[in-house]
Amino acid sequence: MQNTMWEDDDENNSWDAGDEEEFKKEHDRINNHPLKIKGMEIYKLTSALVGSLDEARAELYGSLMMESAMLIPAKFTGAEGVNDFILKMENATIMKIHARSLNSMTYQLALEGTHAEEHLQLLRDAIEEFKIMFKDWVKGFDSAEKYDDGWGLFID
Repeated sequence: MQNTMWEDDDENNSWDAGDEEEFKKEHDRINNHPLKIKGMEIYKLTSALVGSLDEARAELYGSLMMESAMLIPAKFTGAEGVNDFILKMENATIMKIHARSLNSMTYQLALEGTHAEEHLQLLRDAIEEFKIMFKDWVKGFDSAEKYDDGWGLFID
């Protein structure tokens, strides 16, 4: 018998109602997590800001801002859905970088006078709230639960 990379060696490889229920429960747990909800709030605020930019600024800043705003909740989902410390740290780092980038962009937009300061401050406040929650979330990662990914980072 020839092995293929798609071959599943599990004896019981059927998907049943219990699996469906477990999947939905995990999906709901992740999507109802306060950090995911805050990430989605950041996305919505960013979308509103980008949507009100003039054409030139939207072309210049819009895609960068939306990319950062979309990656924050997406990477949270990726991190929260695994137990591996290394994958969690990778996703958390990406989230941090994009949150910082978005925050920086609010100051650039302020310099250019594109929005009322209070609108930009709404996004800054959401990012600050996210940052506080984020630090607590990362503290909860179990560093003993890690698997070598071949890159050698975070391995003792």
